[in-house]
Amino acid sequence: MDFSITEEQSMLQDSVAKFIENDYDFESRQRNAESADGFSREFWQSFGELGWTAVPFEEADGGLDGGAAESMLIMEQFGRGLVIEPYLASIVLAGGVLKHLATGAQKERWLTGLVDGSSIGALAFTEPQSRFRLHDVVVEARKSGDDYILNGDKAVVLDGGSADFLVVSARTAGARKDKQGISLFIVDSTAAGISYRSYPTVDSMRAAEIEFNDVHIPADQLLGDEGDGLETLQTVIDEATLAVCAEALGILEMLNHKTLEYTKNRVQFGSPIAGFQALQHRMVDMFMTYEQTKSLLLWAVMTQDSADARARQAAISAIKYQIGTAGRKLGQEAVQLHGGMGVTWELDVAHYFKRLTTIDTLFGNASFHLDRFTKLSD
Repeated sequence: MDFSITEEQSMLQDSVAKFIENDYDFESRQRNAESADGFSREFWQSFGELGWTAVPFEEADGGLDGGAAESMLIMEQFGRGLVIEPYLASIVLAGGVLKHLATGAQKERWLTGLVDGSSIGALAFTEPQSRFRLHDVVVEARKSGDDYILNGDKAVVLDGGSADFLVVSARTAGARKDKQGISLFIVDSTAAGISYRSYPTVDSMRAAEIEFNDVHIPADQLLGDEGDGLETLQTVIDEATLAVCAEALGILEMLNHKTLEYTKNRVQFGSPIAGFQALQHRMVDMFMTYEQTKSLLLWAVMTQDSADARARQAAISAIKYQIGTAGRKLGQEAVQLHGGMGVTWELDVAHYFKRLTTIDTLFGNASFHLDRFTKLSD
């Protein structure tokens, strides 16, 4: 199989890599994480100017017609730099739903700002009781004249507190766990009746608990057909799952590299600890874990061109399981080989491991995806 990338893809990869290397140092990242937004608005504007926010969208919508491969290249570099700007929440998640479902008028109003980086969106799809079940929806949207009235609570909405608008899943028909009757709506973040509780997560990102109390939504802010939103929601979550797997691969690469360099420079008993055979074996295991994960990610990305939806989903679950197990193994080794300093706030290794731990739980943990892979492979 040909794993080489095109000249345009190489330019995109180099663009992100150079930005991370030259402008996105760890100290700046930590300062920005402690700001009111939890990220740098200036950097986000740069993402738009460099064209990264336009990559996944169609040329007709002002985008660059990128696919799974382009998303992988961007997110892998974001993982290497521990990027905290809301690319996943805004472009992959909220933008993904708009890309698949929005009408021309809706795209002109809501998607244009995402494409050029002037606005931020968020996808509110998880609820306190839902865990990884996308169809477990209690939030209700009741038709009232020409509007819908939205009530209920959404949990752990990635970058929800900074969003200019929300894409919200709500039940318009059926019982709590029915797969039919789930609709998707665009909701202005300043609409009356919305309250937010924004907070930092363990990986220095941001999320929000959002409460909707009799929020009026005009009917023209319904995305797609009423009650048929679950399939599109699942598609977007699968795309986001593949994206965070690519981010995790970048983290694995950095942990492997930084740990190897540390063992070469850390002197014990008069010689670098990299010379100890037992540690050499562990470093080889870390490298092999990284290479196996990279190979599986490449296979999963290439599978996304398949017409077989089950094959595409199975490949995503396979790499998500690998990321969950490999991330824990490689992350623990990196922390242990760095010794006590491996868990300190000042060392980036600890933050790489925290992000890996969070990625394992995003969109389904390793156990969830092992079970899904098994069912899809029957």
